[in-house]
Amino acid sequence: MIKFKIFTIFPDLFPQILAKSITGEALNKNLWQIEIVNIRDYGIDSRKTVDDAPFGGGAGMLFRPDVLYNAISKNVDFNISETSKIPKIIYPSPKGRIFNQKMAQELSCESEVNIICGRYEGIDQRIIDIFKIEEVSIGDFIISGGEIASYVMIDSILRNVKGVLGAEQSLHQESFGNSQSSEYEFLLEYPHYTRPADFMGYKVPDVLLSGHHANIEKWRKEQAEFITQKNRPDLFYKYQNSKS
Repeated sequence: MIKFKIFTIFPDLFPQILAKSITGEALNKNLWQIEIVNIRDYGIDSRKTVDDAPFGGGAGMLFRPDVLYNAISKNVDFNISETSKIPKIIYPSPKGRIFNQKMAQELSCESEVNIICGRYEGIDQRIIDIFKIEEVSIGDFIISGGEIASYVMIDSILRNVKGVLGAEQSLHQESFGNSQSSEYEFLLEYPHYTRPADFMGYKVPDVLLSGHHANIEKWRKEQAEFITQKNRPDLFYKYQNSKS
């Protein structure tokens, strides 16, 4: 079982959508757990202040290091002198390593993943250094806080946890594949169609109605290659190199 521990000043935002559909069913089956830590519980003064202005000036506010240190140290089992024993702690940040399918697979093998949801201008660098926190970015854009990024990462990670998906074969044929042995590694997913076969003059490709599984698979692979080459030439380059 994998456990996610979320550090946030908006505890009511969890589990929310994660308690629905596939991830919600998995939560009910105890395939994963979620624990929320309200950072404001560790705030200073009577107002439970959690942030302060950055040294050197600049816009925005930063989470104070003393506040986050207390929140983390009281909720995560660790030994600072033994960095190898510090549980996985992630901080969603545009400065971080890009989150991708490979990282989702790796994190799905962890027993505990702690996520620090930043707000304002982020968190004090010393907290990142002390706890060896890994900064992770979900893309080249800015959002208002780490909570939405947490939804994205947790959902993606859970799809790789055994038993969460009803049809685990879909992991290997959806965008980016799921392993180096997958024929769809580095490829985006092919188009899907359902009934009716003719909708407003738009017809389902004949091959999908043929019942010929080899031809269907060939068509899907060709479509995946075409879409990837068109929309993500960087991935298509990796795909070509993986086949050489």
